[in-house]
Amino acid sequence: MNEDIIRQIKSLPPMPDAVRQIQLICNNPSSSVADLIKVVEKDPPLTANLLKAANSPLYGFSREITTIAQAVTLFGMATVKGFAIASAVKSSFKMDLSPYGLTAADFIRISEEQSGFMVRWFGRVNRGMLDILAPASFLLEIGVVVLSEQAKQTGRSRELHERLLGRGETPVSEVEKEFFGMSSFEVAALLFEHWNFEEMMTSAIAHIQNPAQAPEKTRPYAYPLALVRMIISLYEAYTPDRLEAARGLLAEAGLKEEGFMEAIPLERRPKSS
Repeated sequence: MNEDIIRQIKSLPPMPDAVRQIQLICNNPSSSVADLIKVVEKDPPLTANLLKAANSPLYGFSREITTIAQAVTLFGMATVKGFAIASAVKSSFKMDLSPYGLTAADFIRISEEQSGFMVRWFGRVNRGMLDILAPASFLLEIGVVVLSEQAKQTGRSRELHERLLGRGETPVSEVEKEFFGMSSFEVAALLFEHWNFEEMMTSAIAHIQNPAQAPEKTRPYAYPLALVRMIISLYEAYTPDRLEAARGLLAEAGLKEEGFMEAIPLERRPKSS
């Protein structure tokens, strides 16, 4: 394990008080949506991000959302927790992803596409599981931020960028292991552990590349995360090859193809779906 990366993670600040409050509310069966709304309304950046997302076509709401109460009610507590965590995490880092050939705007767009897909999909399949899947899908790529910083600190930014550009069929995770000895998903799991996220969330992202090998109780969460990452990666989304691979993984996971395909934006769906 890369000790420099471990030290970098340990130096990160804890989650802000507002996020910890939101986590406590969402994890308490006695808490209500009204309790959550009160906390969110006290955080202007989160309020702005939530309203912006609620009015994005990614989430498929049919009318304009103008209040936090509307947004929280429509999204549900689990998804709002995901927004809060993602907002806090992203503000903890300087977003320079040039070693990956990405901008901060690219990173945010990819994260929103991944989380939007998960919410559309599991909003139909099992909304209760979004308590873990919503925040995890927001942060699927957060390890890339840490590895980008590590590449810059070690003077290997250009080398990593060129290797990624010329990787051909080599998975990005394999290139990461060549350079750092670990993948961005392994880094994300360490970050989740550092921030005291739910054990299930940490375990699910740690097994995103091998969901079949995850502990039995983790597999129902690891497979959906793996599927979202399969069809929406850092560099491409909804390609025929990725959709075909996703069909195989859906069958392996015992998940229905119909709900998954319905979550794909209409303009990106295969013509036969």
